[in-house]
Amino acid sequence: MENYKPLRQKQQEYFRSNQTKSISFRLEALDQLRSIIKNHEQEIIDALRKDLNKSEFEAYTTEIGILLEEIKFTKKHLHKWAKPRKVKTALSHTGTKGYIYPQPYGSTLIIAPWNYPFQLAIAPLIGAISAGNCAIIKPSELTPTISALIKKMIESVFPEEYIAVVEGAVETSQALLNEPFDYLFFTGSVPVGKIVMEAASKHLTPLTLELGGKSPAIVHHDADLKLAAKRIAWGKFINAGQTCIAPDYVYVHEKVRESFISCLKEAIADLYGKQPLENRDYTRIVSEKHFNRLEEFLTSGQIAYGGKTNKEKLSIEPTVITDVNWGSPIMEDEIFGPLLPIMEYKDIDDVIAGVLNFPNPLALYLFTSDKQIEHYVLESISFGGGCINDTLYHLATPHLPFGGVGTSGMGSYHGKSSFDAFSHEKSVLKQSTVFDMPFRYPNSKDGLKWIRRFLG
Repeated sequence: MENYKPLRQKQQEYFRSNQTKSISFRLEALDQLRSIIKNHEQEIIDALRKDLNKSEFEAYTTEIGILLEEIKFTKKHLHKWAKPRKVKTALSHTGTKGYIYPQPYGSTLIIAPWNYPFQLAIAPLIGAISAGNCAIIKPSELTPTISALIKKMIESVFPEEYIAVVEGAVETSQALLNEPFDYLFFTGSVPVGKIVMEAASKHLTPLTLELGGKSPAIVHHDADLKLAAKRIAWGKFINAGQTCIAPDYVYVHEKVRESFISCLKEAIADLYGKQPLENRDYTRIVSEKHFNRLEEFLTSGQIAYGGKTNKEKLSIEPTVITDVNWGSPIMEDEIFGPLLPIMEYKDIDDVIAGVLNFPNPLALYLFTSDKQIEHYVLESISFGGGCINDTLYHLATPHLPFGGVGTSGMGSYHGKSSFDAFSHEKSVLKQSTVFDMPFRYPNSKDGLKWIRRFLG
């Protein structure tokens, strides 16, 4: 059985040397990370093409550029984030000063998924570095080219006692999870997330879980249908639908159903061409297993657009499916592929009731110009994050935390939230020695009377 105890212990020893806690050390590490991304940009693009047939446009915008921007943002604000914060103290604590010290956890484990295999391995690492931790990254075995490249890149600049990459399959992940890390960060499916959380519970290890779920897009009758269709098509079919926050299905108002579907067809053809399977830049499905699972869903309803497949290329056209309901197989679990079911509604309460049939979605997208509808939906449904009149874009700003709620995950990251995720906020009270409050002691005269005044 694989044994990663020596590597974990080596990282814990290095962490205890306090080198990673220096702000200058963290900034230099971020600079090194940025440099290796820039220097290996074409290799990253080529690896993503080989593993998933991602286009250069998708590779840069969703996997490379977003990381470079995250590093730049983190470097700009790191001094402020890492500085101890003075807080107010209570009247009963006269003479004291309260401080919060952001403190790194120590040795951390990052388990990355296959759908955005570079970005989702490195984005948490930015948080781990900025907070002052050591890290072990476990990339996905389903994208072996990018996994090997990540290992090569990290080993070229960082010693393994600081940052290491461990490749392997399920057994490797299980062996790593057997170790008592100081913090875990997992991105992936709900079933595997439960396994990770169970493993963490054995060591009482704090963790962040970035999972998924059935994220709805809601198109109200007053929406700009052409724009809504274009943005939903983009958000759904980028990366062939293999995006945790992709619109999983669309709820469209019955008044505009036919018009919206017509606009959606035009948008898909405009984005991917009339023969998407012949488009050399169209991302493929990651494996035959996932391809077969998705192909079975094609019988769930009526295919209104697309539906063609190429098993040899592991490609499925952007597909719109109508005449589905909550009992259809395609509506049972997260689709995670280029299939988009369309359901209609008459009353917004029906939408809310339908969405609440499932656990909290990771994302929600509402297309409307009605502020009352916007407020009602936002207040009625709990979800990780989302957009009004757009899809996916909330993910791309470092000013908004990204994360799930309930079964769609716990904890958040991006920007300061990444720093916070990998930091423990240590509370420190600095007490005065100039005087002493006598009422705090049990032998104090009238002590209880004064305590009642302060605390009552």
